[in-house]
Amino acid sequence: MLLILCICLLWLPTSGLWGIQAEDPNPEVDTRRPHRSLAPTNVDFAFRLFKHLVTLTPNNSIFISPVTVSMSLAMLSLGAGSSMRTQLLQGLGFDLTKVPEAEIHQDFQHLQYLLEKPNTRLEMVLGNTLFLDQRLKALESFSAGTKRYYKSEVLAIDFQDWVKASRQINECVKNKTQGKIVDLFLETESPATLVLVNYIFLKGTWEHPFDPESTSEEDFYVSGTSTVKVPMMFQSRVIAYLHDSELPCRLVQLDYTSNRTVFFILPDEGEMDTVIAGLTRDTIQRWSSALSLGLVDLHIPRISISATYDLKDTLVHMGIVDLFTSQANFSGISQESQLKVPKVVHKAVLHLDETGTKPATTPGGAPNLRALLAKPPIIKFNRPFVIAIFDDMTWSSVFLGKVVNPT
Repeated sequence: MLLILCICLLWLPTSGLWGIQAEDPNPEVDTRRPHRSLAPTNVDFAFRLFKHLVTLTPNNSIFISPVTVSMSLAMLSLGAGSSMRTQLLQGLGFDLTKVPEAEIHQDFQHLQYLLEKPNTRLEMVLGNTLFLDQRLKALESFSAGTKRYYKSEVLAIDFQDWVKASRQINECVKNKTQGKIVDLFLETESPATLVLVNYIFLKGTWEHPFDPESTSEEDFYVSGTSTVKVPMMFQSRVIAYLHDSELPCRLVQLDYTSNRTVFFILPDEGEMDTVIAGLTRDTIQRWSSALSLGLVDLHIPRISISATYDLKDTLVHMGIVDLFTSQANFSGISQESQLKVPKVVHKAVLHLDETGTKPATTPGGAPNLRALLAKPPIIKFNRPFVIAIFDDMTWSSVFLGKVVNPT
């Protein structure tokens, strides 16, 4: 059995509209094609993946890192047999009659480099590690490809002793993330013959932080009959916002100090499904162009969300079927016949707080504008909402979430 586990840990304690930024390419990375060549395909896949997850669990919160799922499946294709490899890449949205496979991996190589570029005001760790049953031998061509394009390594591990193996995997991931991700596996979980751990840790700072002194306990309306208490953050300032005339929602855009843009999307009462159905690449572009700057009283909950998904049903519905049959072909990873039928699991953790680099402003800020506009619009995220986080430089969908119950 193959187990793919995607771990996403986000500290959302964020810059600019979604657009083109200057590059500083690594001379060792092939930069003949711009990094933006991946963006349309990856973002389209992101929304398809998100919508399928929402359909399968309509009443639950959802939180995923689509770009890391794309990376994981693209990397897995390096070890897949011919027909399954084609299905994987087509399932990700690539037209193999127009884009050679080698070029896809080169673009992901460049994308990962750009996402990992050192930044003093943004802490992010992402990567992949493969743990292969020590009874099996990884092909050198696969190990070399994953290392070259995805900075990944293949580590031998004794899956006969799952308790010991789970501890070793936990320790490895903990070390690679500098202690940010711990206790990845439980000792009681089912063993596998190959485990692919995909992890991302992100800690950013708001361009305009929230004042912790303005955070207070308030009601969050999960449904018409269910209410929970949440710490609600508050700020009153000039913000990019929109009351959409095409989709029944309001939204605000907040920014990291370094190349991350966050959309908070508040559907009108009872219109969550309509808004999610309307989420597309074109919608994000339209919002970016239509947002207006104005004084807003903004309320956003300080929340922590953890979610784990077995993506089998979702990926099958998206057309990636062969991966989950007894005919699954991983001959590019190992010539051993035991490597069959994968389990694909994605885990994400969100922590959203007030943190920023600048001193937080007081609720009475922007006195001149407030004098002109006595009653600024109030946008309060006190019912189910959507969050979308993009990397400005690569246009990648770093995180997508549907928050139903923030507790």
